[in-house]
Amino acid sequence: MEKRMNLFKVEPDGYNAMLALEKYIAGTELTNTHKELIKIRASQINGCAFCLDMHTKDALKYGESQQRIFTLNAWRDTPFFSPEEQAILALTEEVTLIPNHVSDKTYNDAVSLLGEKYVAQVIMLIIVINGWNRIAITTGLMPA
Repeated sequence: MEKRMNLFKVEPDGYNAMLALEKYIAGTELTNTHKELIKIRASQINGCAFCLDMHTKDALKYGESQQRIFTLNAWRDTPFFSPEEQAILALTEEVTLIPNHVSDKTYNDAVSLLGEKYVAQVIMLIIVINGWNRIAITTGLMPA
């Protein structure tokens, strides 16, 4: 794919609004592990090579194991993810694939394990990474 436009140069106010959401996310209680699992899983679903490259590197930097990164797209079939992480990944998938809706079970399991405030922050991050995925894919961003 060919790079199309630099969104920051063409529409800096919109791009800066996305950066403001990133700043909000940085100040949440979300752990680095949870942040990167969400970003990687949503980016896998959306097929965003740029974000996958960035966030797998970030996850490794924060101490994530290669094994967990390599098996993330099959997380349900591994023993590698905690119940909290499983709830976060299920929510990430259902919010990313929103035409299928978020089931009561997925939502209630997440709130039961993590609490409403943490789940609210998870939802916000899922929305943000889905936005970044769409920007990167639409503008043709490629990994370096």
